[in-house]
Amino acid sequence: MNVRETVANAAGAGKPEAPAPQIAALVARARAAQQAFEFAGQATLDTAAAAAAWAIMEPGRNRELAELAVRDTGLGNADDKFRKNYRKTLGLLRDLHGKKTCGVIARDEATGIVEIARAVGVVAAITPSTNPAATPANKIINALKCGNAVIVAPSPKGYGACEALIGFIHAQFAKAGLDPALVQMLPAPVDKTATAALMREADLVVATGSQANVRMAYASGTPAFGVGAGNVASIVTRTANLRDAAHKIAASKTFDYATSCSSENSVVIDEAVYDAMLHELAACGGVLLDAQQKAQLQAAMWTDGKLSSRCTAKSAVQIARAAGLEEVATHEKSAFLMVEESGFGAAHPFSGEKLAPVLTVYRARDFGAAADIVRSLYAYMGAGHSVGLHTEDPHEAVTLGSTLPVARVIVNQAHCFATGGNFDNGLPFSLSMGCGTWGRNNFSDNLGFRQYLNITRVAYPIAEHVPELDTLLGDYFRRFGQ
Repeated sequence: MNVRETVANAAGAGKPEAPAPQIAALVARARAAQQAFEFAGQATLDTAAAAAAWAIMEPGRNRELAELAVRDTGLGNADDKFRKNYRKTLGLLRDLHGKKTCGVIARDEATGIVEIARAVGVVAAITPSTNPAATPANKIINALKCGNAVIVAPSPKGYGACEALIGFIHAQFAKAGLDPALVQMLPAPVDKTATAALMREADLVVATGSQANVRMAYASGTPAFGVGAGNVASIVTRTANLRDAAHKIAASKTFDYATSCSSENSVVIDEAVYDAMLHELAACGGVLLDAQQKAQLQAAMWTDGKLSSRCTAKSAVQIARAAGLEEVATHEKSAFLMVEESGFGAAHPFSGEKLAPVLTVYRARDFGAAADIVRSLYAYMGAGHSVGLHTEDPHEAVTLGSTLPVARVIVNQAHCFATGGNFDNGLPFSLSMGCGTWGRNNFSDNLGFRQYLNITRVAYPIAEHVPELDTLLGDYFRRFGQ
């Protein structure tokens, strides 16, 4: 995610300037609406969340948003965005269904603790150009479910899709008698000054996108959840079902032209199955480039060390043509490009996040060496996010989860679908993945409704029980003395 379009950089040092009157007015409207909405009851909160969900899920509106997103940003493809808008929202509705997010939500008679869900207030939702409808919708639905108002700061390129989405939401709100001030967005043109002002005035910031966005959120002085950089690697072991692994990696690598931070950027293959796995990937549309072709591709994809927009989130054919690889572009099965690599870091740009259907291939002598390669990749970029694993040995997944700097280990699944929640795994549906302290984040979950709540705890008295010292320190005393 660190290579995604930057909406804004941190404001200058010193005392923050007062927000522009227009931003202050947006926040004031949101705050007034939220203060009434918060105590309207669970049924009203659920209605608001449902209205926002249906605004993006209805097929006609969904298609319009998907096509508008691609037209304005030039990133990804409309058919995949259509599917993403629907499935991610359907999955979020599944996760929220029946969840209590206001009033008393838990009682523990043993501890005498009663938990009460409380809204956080006005949420500033910072969203990227890669998902200009799906990510705002996800944040808006979560915020409303928890009794909050939300103001979106979209990426400049994604402004049109976000504006259309919020228009659709307001139309649904009108039918349900809900205040449109609960969901607003920054006025155009979105710039770093307006985004920084919104962050300072809001009660919570949820930032998805570039690492500049995340750093600005953390520096805003407002409580914030931000996500880490993506650079996902998947390991293919000698016990893996190679055909299944290849199909899943190919599906993940090509979906929406790899706009997702959860799309594989590298695959690390055990040398015992290296050639066979490359054969299976080729059967799925992967084209392995030779050294000269790799050099041409590198020159096209990076300019002065930065990813070029002419290759970002484009099809393999478009990227091949941009690199002057006409023989690859005309290959009838060119779905994604593959390059072999052995190094890591800025001097080896293919070891980083590419946001394109380009897959870097590493050879490992065994499982331990494969884990070491992934560790080296994440030392450069992507620490904390997740790792894929294709294997028949379930214990290997626990080994990776216990030793690699990752918040998720995705086993025998198409990574970009699975990491953000899917209907065949138990992870919450989300488009924002926390990467823990490894990724400079303050959480390691998939961003969900719990991050949009405060919890008040009522503590009633219970029967006193003071433990004996020997119960707690007896083992230590017996081993080491007092």
